[in-house]
Amino acid sequence: MDREILRLAVPALGALIAEPLFLLADSAMVGHLGEAPLAGLALASAVLQTIIGLMVFLAYTTTPAVGRWRGAGDLRRAVSVGIDGLWLALGLGVLLAAAGALAAPLLAGAFGGDPAVTSAATSYLTISMAGLPAMLLVFAATGLLRGLQDTRTPLFVAGIGFLVNILLNFWFIYGLGLGIAGSAIGTVVAQWGMVAVYLVIVVRHARRHGSPLRPHRSGLLTGATSGAWLFVRTVSLRAAMLLVVYVATSLGRSELAAMQVAMTVFATLAFALDALAIAAQALVGNGLGAADVPGVRAVLRRCLEWGVLCGAVLGLVVIALSGVLGGVVFVLDGVLIGAGDARYLAYTGLVNFAVFVPFAVAVLAWSPAGPVGLALLMAAFAFVYLGARAVTLSLRARSSRWLIVGAR
Repeated sequence: MDREILRLAVPALGALIAEPLFLLADSAMVGHLGEAPLAGLALASAVLQTIIGLMVFLAYTTTPAVGRWRGAGDLRRAVSVGIDGLWLALGLGVLLAAAGALAAPLLAGAFGGDPAVTSAATSYLTISMAGLPAMLLVFAATGLLRGLQDTRTPLFVAGIGFLVNILLNFWFIYGLGLGIAGSAIGTVVAQWGMVAVYLVIVVRHARRHGSPLRPHRSGLLTGATSGAWLFVRTVSLRAAMLLVVYVATSLGRSELAAMQVAMTVFATLAFALDALAIAAQALVGNGLGAADVPGVRAVLRRCLEWGVLCGAVLGLVVIALSGVLGGVVFVLDGVLIGAGDARYLAYTGLVNFAVFVPFAVAVLAWSPAGPVGLALLMAAFAFVYLGARAVTLSLRARSSRWLIVGAR
């Protein structure tokens, strides 16, 4: 069991960390441009990551669906389901990119930042919308490969993409003097390069297993329907993140810039823990497809043990208890997503957000300046919000209602 978990989790860790590494690289290079560009990046990243995060169901519904058909022994259908996810991602990406580009000034100005910050955020956000379809296609392709229990290929693609992104951003920001706009341009180019590589890989899988490349109406509808509950779950998660950004904006420009650094570090740790969730999704989906309930229970138990251990280690590194809570939350989240228990995740996501809101509002109302206000805000997010998620997910995992076997 440990070998199976690590075989999937370790490569997934590298691929998952690539996304926050994009933000770390951007934050480091844009930070040298000054406080206003860095604060603008914080606002633009909050909006962009919200849009992307809401579409994460493209990966999280594809992985267990592909895994179930793989577990049932039908690789042709497994790949076909993943290809339907790619078509759905392309359609949604084009629509969202067009709408986002038009609404960029409104979205950037909604946080109430000063004119210099809002201008920087608008510039970054408008350009980044050109890469939105690419981001969603990467989600869907990654979900397909994870469902086939291949996490090494996404690691390779993400690693190359990260290196290319750093080089391009450095050249556009400093070499051409484009500032924060150069950062956005470099990232967009790197994202479409990753899509090109993924498409070659997916076509090879389709030819190998005889899967059609055209979309299926039933597959698109199934993906959209099953993804709707995960969409609601993600809305609650992103709402909590946006509330943190909104409160940080009210504390001041310096606090907002500091929050960008803190949340980027948090995102890096969160994606590291999510590697275990990815392993759980693939193994749980495969196990339920093969009707192996004892095996699924064993995956749940062992992944939780790994999650608590990794969370504790990361918590010691950052000298905070939030890492332990995160270890439990991300593993249980991955298990229930792998089982297709998205409706429960949607309902409890709204409950968790409702628990967090009064604490964030209290910080907003008090609005203490400097490190104190920022520390209280981050504590409310780490302990109250993540704590609520840990409780609701643990209660569900103790029951058997999510253990539904079969290919569908």
